Amino acid sequence: MKKMLLTLCALFTLNVTFAQEQASHELIVKLKPGKTLPSYLHEKNVQTLFDNVYVLRGVDVDSLEMKLKNDSAVIYTERNHRSERSVLPKPQGFSKDYSPNNFGTPSQFNDPKINKVWSFLDASDNGVSVNSAYHQFGTSNTNEVIVAVVDTGVDIDHEDLKEVIWTNNKEIPGNGIDDDGNGYIDDVHGINTLVRDAQGKATVDVTDTHSHGTHVSGTIAAKQNNNIGIAGIASHVKIMPIRTVPNEGDETDVDVAEAFIYAAKNGAKIINCSFGKSSNEGKHLIPDTLKFIAEKYGVLVIAAAGNDSSDIDRHPTYPASFDNDNLLIIASTSSSGGMSYFSNYGKVGVDVAAPGSDVYSTVPGNKYDNMSGTSMATPTTVGVAAEILSHHPNLSYLQLKDVIINSVTKIAKFKNKLVSGGRIDLLAGLEFAKTVK
Repeated sequence: MKKMLLTLCALFTLNVTFAQEQASHELIVKLKPGKTLPSYLHEKNVQTLFDNVYVLRGVDVDSLEMKLKNDSAVIYTERNHRSERSVLPKPQGFSKDYSPNNFGTPSQFNDPKINKVWSFLDASDNGVSVNSAYHQFGTSNTNEVIVAVVDTGVDIDHEDLKEVIWTNNKEIPGNGIDDDGNGYIDDVHGINTLVRDAQGKATVDVTDTHSHGTHVSGTIAAKQNNNIGIAGIASHVKIMPIRTVPNEGDETDVDVAEAFIYAAKNGAKIINCSFGKSSNEGKHLIPDTLKFIAEKYGVLVIAAAGNDSSDIDRHPTYPASFDNDNLLIIASTSSSGGMSYFSNYGKVGVDVAAPGSDVYSTVPGNKYDNMSGTSMATPTTVGVAAEILSHHPNLSYLQLKDVIINSVTKIAKFKNKLVSGGRIDLLAGLEFAKTVK
């Protein structure tokens, strides 16, 4: 069956070739508790991902896999795959103004292009009641929330993002030293798992050479009330850029796992996952990683349902179709109130819907543009989740997920297409969160 990439893809051509060659020489190994890797493995070839899960690089994969499969200490081995190629859609190049009268109350934002962000409209106008939520709840006494954007990178110098970019204060910029001892040199603003050094270590250039990751970031957290551009949904967020999704090609399991672990270890409580594909190549590594970051760090991963107009209960897509309890899966709606024509759905596998068609947000070079996809509905949901968590920082990842699902605006047509049967709502979510003990 032909594989289809739902959203995202590659880097520069040279880096794609390098990454493909590297992935073909990578083997994932999980050992039984208390066991150690065999002595015949050279230390330079081994990277610990977490606990007793390792990635082996620069090895004879075929012969080594055969040896390890016969080792009683080994639970499983998996190849790291890179098997799909596609091109990420470009920004659409048009925008529409929405009447501020539909905001429900006088606008709470002075950002000059805010009327182009239709998700800020009230639920009655098919938005998620962002403006009304700020009118009622404000932002006083909110807590900072770190959100990891695992994507094509982020333009960290964008006029509307530079003040909301996460900084690793334990790292001294540009000194060529791993100051905080976390395994990454000069990771001041995140890491890049697509480009690795000669030892196979992730590098730290998070530049967005596409636009997807920058667009996602603006929807979540573009600086509010700075008289510039737009406003993001969340008021007190730091965006942690992690470049893991190529502009053309597909993300590997090892890259995604490392990105998720880095995010969790460095304080991200929510991960935006606007990517996916129909193939579950490795089967074990990503579910194990999701379980690890849930149990040890309490991280909620919010992921796109995909753009094939398909029921993922029948035609799974990954990571959306994994059954980890710290996954929240998102469909897309349009400004007319219905589900976007491209959006995947699933009565069991897709939790909520959110605005994802013609979403106006930041793109590289201090610019703004529209993009459409469940990739855009996902950061809309992440922004709502982050704002709720900033008001209620003691919510567990399961409680936060429950608040979002149980505070939707019900839509009759969604009853048999989504777990919740509705579209997310920030105002209702903040009200519901007050009732959670």
